[in-house]
Amino acid sequence: MEQPCLFGADYSVYVRIARLALIEKGVEHQRVPIDIFAEGGPPASYLERHPFGRIPAFEHGDFRLYETAAITRYVDEAFEGPRLQPVAPRQRARMNQIVSIADGYLYPHLVWGIYVERVSKPAEGIAADEERIATSLSKAAIGLAALSDLMEDTQWLCSPDLTLADLYVAPMFDYFLMAPEGREMIEHHPKLASWWSRIAARPSVEMTDFSKLEEPGA
Repeated sequence: MEQPCLFGADYSVYVRIARLALIEKGVEHQRVPIDIFAEGGPPASYLERHPFGRIPAFEHGDFRLYETAAITRYVDEAFEGPRLQPVAPRQRARMNQIVSIADGYLYPHLVWGIYVERVSKPAEGIAADEERIATSLSKAAIGLAALSDLMEDTQWLCSPDLTLADLYVAPMFDYFLMAPEGREMIEHHPKLASWWSRIAARPSVEMTDFSKLEEPGA
């Protein structure tokens, strides 16, 4: 079977989610760098793959796809390897719920409101927006509590086995925990702290570690 190709940048949370799915499935794939923050934006040719100019985009043979949720589900269903989506309807629904929570409520605050403001901007000599940080910290507290409440007595977020829910949340937590506020907040949620120690030790997560990038971003 022809190798799929993933277009994007290593600093991206959503590119990393797609990479984690490919790696966890054991799918050999090609990667094409696309920097949407480059001067002038992404190449015009890339807009043929993703008309909204976001990353990632994906190609498998003559099949093109964008939107991370669609890419990761396709990867799980089109290739051999460990299943990343539960079969049981309730666990699958919980997985989808957590993915939606990550997209709608975690990413804007854990990554942009806290990591970017507290870590990324100051590293570039730009003053942090303390008001934005304070707002995002209050939202992050709700998000962490919600995740912790949804976790069953299993080692992963919604199932005894690793799922897409874990792969979605992990890159967001990685950036979030680079901020001192993030490291302090997770200590108030032992189940999440324990989960993070497990997911962070997985080879797929170590291989894509944001801290190893020369210029981490979001």
